[in-house]
Amino acid sequence: METKEEFFGVQSMEAVTERRREQRLRYHWPVWFAEDFNEVLSQGQMVDISSGGAAFTCYSDTDCPESGQSVTARFSVPCFGADESFEIVNFTRSGRICRVEDVNPFLRRIAVQFAESLPFKPGEQKDASSSQAQEDFASVVAYS
Repeated sequence: METKEEFFGVQSMEAVTERRREQRLRYHWPVWFAEDFNEVLSQGQMVDISSGGAAFTCYSDTDCPESGQSVTARFSVPCFGADESFEIVNFTRSGRICRVEDVNPFLRRIAVQFAESLPFKPGEQKDASSSQAQEDFASVVAYS
């Protein structure tokens, strides 16, 4: 016999599965963006990033992108090495805005899906001593 929750399609918090394919790296660093990178760039602040996309905040003004809009962003990502060192690696990525959320009357959170993934998974660098992490670190630093 079905429970009341199963009958109505309600899931408990424990039953909800994570849809993200990888962990995100949460950090606060500047990001510059524009629909056309030949235009004046607007500045935002990175909230989190994965290899396939990022979230950042920006002012709720006329330069704030809208859902579905194409955007190009320039940003830096910390890349951690095995000896507890890190490099700052710079990227420019184009993508599509998949979500815009109001944070408050002055600020919005923008989620962008990259057209081309990053060459590593920023949020999965915790075990920097593994051989795979060392290879990823070397290739990303050489890439920049």
